[in-house]
Amino acid sequence: MLTVYIDFKSPACYLALLPTLALAEKYQVDIEWRAFKTVERPIPKLAGREELSLRHNQVRDLSKRKLFEKYAERQGIDLKFPSRSQEPSLALAVLNQLSAKRTDFVKLAFKAFWEAHENLDDADVVKSLLGKCGLPQDSFDEDKVRQQYDRDLEKAYASGIVEAPAYFIDQQLFIGREHFPWIEEILNSKTRFKDK
Repeated sequence: MLTVYIDFKSPACYLALLPTLALAEKYQVDIEWRAFKTVERPIPKLAGREELSLRHNQVRDLSKRKLFEKYAERQGIDLKFPSRSQEPSLALAVLNQLSAKRTDFVKLAFKAFWEAHENLDDADVVKSLLGKCGLPQDSFDEDKVRQQYDRDLEKAYASGIVEAPAYFIDQQLFIGREHFPWIEEILNSKTRFKDK
């Protein structure tokens, strides 16, 4: 089992989706998708006479965005950042409660957020995603899933998750998609051990 913590609004998580799915398929491992809330700062707008630190933040954030766009292009993804920041809290809360078709829901939610820029904190949008997955649209109580999501986040923080994507395998935590080689090494060693 590979546990993967994601946030639908995180470009790093979106770009990690296809490589994560490919890795799981290659090694025939199940993915347990878990929700996590990342902090995505808006790029500061400059008016002309800002402090150097604010300019530095803008340059760094623009550079990070360009890097995400470059990685997206390599995957054949047209990465379009939403014009305003949105929290996909309800979709993340519902993800943690799903007992089936989690991967289908994850794929559809990322597509809805990044391609259609839908509001994943809106109950009708989330119900529509559930319907597209073939799941009952009335399968959640909004207040209850939000409360449980808050408790789930506290557990994630307590376990050392500070950013997403985060991967938990073989009692080891890897934060960031740059750790794919190590994760694959663990999966490969488990596969070799199983074959003997």
